[in-house]
Amino acid sequence: MMVSHYNQLLVVISFIVAILAAWTALNMAGRITTSSGKAARIWLAGGSVAMGIGIWAMHFIGMLAMEMPFMLSYDLPITGLSMLIALGSSLFALWLVSGTALTHATLVAGGGVMGAGIAAMHYTGMAAIQVNPGIVWNPFWVILSVIIAFIASVAALWLTFRLRLSTSGNATLLRLGAATIMGIAVAGMHYTGMLAAHFPHGSHATESGVNSNWLAILVTVVTLSILGITLLVSLFDARLQTRTSLLASSLAEANRELAQLALHDTLTRLPNRVLLEDRLAQAISKAQLENSGFALMYMDLDGFKAVNDAWGHDTGDRLLVAVTERLVQPLKGQYTLARIGGDEFVLLVETPAPDDAASLASQLVRAIDEPFRVSPYEVVVTLSIGIALYPHDGQSSRELLFNADAAMYHTKHNGRNGYHFFQPSMNALAQTQLQLMNDLWLAESRHELRLLYQPKFQAPAGPAIGFEALLRWEHPQRGLLAPDAFLPLAEKTGVIISIGLWVLNEACRQLSEWRAAGYTNWTMAVNLSAMQFEQPSLIDDVMSCLTRHNIPPEMLILEVTETTAMSDPDESVRLLTELTRLGVKASIDDFGTGYSSLLYLKRLPASELKIDRAFVNELRAEGEDATIVSAIIALAKTLNLRVVAEGVETVEQQAFLTELGCNTLQGYLLGKPLDPQSISHMVKHTPEHFTRREVEK
Repeated sequence: MMVSHYNQLLVVISFIVAILAAWTALNMAGRITTSSGKAARIWLAGGSVAMGIGIWAMHFIGMLAMEMPFMLSYDLPITGLSMLIALGSSLFALWLVSGTALTHATLVAGGGVMGAGIAAMHYTGMAAIQVNPGIVWNPFWVILSVIIAFIASVAALWLTFRLRLSTSGNATLLRLGAATIMGIAVAGMHYTGMLAAHFPHGSHATESGVNSNWLAILVTVVTLSILGITLLVSLFDARLQTRTSLLASSLAEANRELAQLALHDTLTRLPNRVLLEDRLAQAISKAQLENSGFALMYMDLDGFKAVNDAWGHDTGDRLLVAVTERLVQPLKGQYTLARIGGDEFVLLVETPAPDDAASLASQLVRAIDEPFRVSPYEVVVTLSIGIALYPHDGQSSRELLFNADAAMYHTKHNGRNGYHFFQPSMNALAQTQLQLMNDLWLAESRHELRLLYQPKFQAPAGPAIGFEALLRWEHPQRGLLAPDAFLPLAEKTGVIISIGLWVLNEACRQLSEWRAAGYTNWTMAVNLSAMQFEQPSLIDDVMSCLTRHNIPPEMLILEVTETTAMSDPDESVRLLTELTRLGVKASIDDFGTGYSSLLYLKRLPASELKIDRAFVNELRAEGEDATIVSAIIALAKTLNLRVVAEGVETVEQQAFLTELGCNTLQGYLLGKPLDPQSISHMVKHTPEHFTRREVEK
């Protein structure tokens, strides 16, 4: 037999190609598994071509590495057939490992098919060598090479299946190690098969066939190019998939956050009205199917507004979070606790009987009744609850919510800090409030709003130095309504903003008429609501009204309650400073009822303090109210502010306030709120109480 030698460089290249082919197989299996549809089929076809060419090239380069005394040549059709066998084996292998499962039986059968394919490819490729006489085969080495091909195929299939989706931190190292093992195993099969081939003495190449001198270079370059391009495409796709996965993950997280924002309250993280209505609809459907019931509890905090006014919205927000934590504690089983307004909560809970709902409501009331420590304050609020039962108190979500709300208002009207079940009689009050709210929206357009003007007198008895504009509502069915009957509704619905602007404009218009009549030294005081005071357009609105009616800014006095001014002291100082700079005067109304900081009070650019009527009503020389009023007047004088006392109804109050040093008095004793016509009549018949008219001579 002729002795053959191996080109060491080509042997090394064959091992490298084998390892690259194995690495390609691992990557392609991952791409196929993570893809679907047309993309998966493309990866399967492209991967099988790259992997098949890589395995075939490894065997072919290995054969080319064999150096004989004569130049070998190869039959082109048979060589092409060996490549097709390699492609078919690769296609089968990738298809097999891209499935969802790989059982032991499937692994053994697949390893047998793939091993047979690799062996067939090898020996078909060897048969392409054109030599005369032909190759003599050693049966032992042939059988051993087939066994090695089977074992290598089983190992390759198992490793590829296990590592195809690996995402652990050392996944790359595991795949590199697996590719090396697979490459060495496949190369080992080839060189074992090469040992089985013996060339008799006198063997020589035939004249026809493809010369191996340039074929080795061509196969190596083409194969490495195909494997390199395939791997680059795979890596690029993997990076794109990673970025896509990250983007998809970010999008999913953003969608979850949007859903959280859309369906939950941002402060307490409780469900909002939208989610509550959905849960309520589900509860009704479930109750209808199971012929069961549930309770709906409408809850409102008593005294929350005072906390907001006194200590600011930050304290109020922290209180709401603390309230939420306490409300959740007694709740068990299936329930939905939602926040649907500033201090309004709704609880949807499955209850077997009304007694259970009453027991739970009592627990909730007691839970809130304990003082809250909202640093640095100790805050006390209570809870009013209205309970509606399904199906007894309503068949729809809207009806249940409305009736539970009506029951809650009944609790508030009967002392608060408790609960009541809905009764049909409660609906009358709720319907009345709802109708009043609807009428209020239309009051301005229907010209039902009225302004009365109460004179303010220089102490002790005149003359009048100006008026305060007081709002009334001429309701078509209920007659003239005082502010207490509708202003809370106006603030709740937000219509107070447009009403406040109407009051400001109408008061300036009336003052303009009086000025045209010669009463140029009268001032006009207008009350600003808390919501109106917070409007960004306040300064522009005020100056626009003054310009429209040709009123000097110093003749307008804007009255802001002490609690409103102190809710955001820094912003109040800024607003009032700007208004004062423009000439408008400011008055701190209801002084003594809030929680003013003297530091901020000193900074507020007000021109007067207005003593609340609560101190004037019970004013006696020996009483506590007299001490408070004396202190307020002394404080005002220290700050160089005028003092206005409202609610003066007796001669004793008039005398005492004058003696204490009060500058201006206002009340029923001196003058009731009147319409402009009545004021004209009074001026005509009691001119001594009013400023002298300044008319042209």
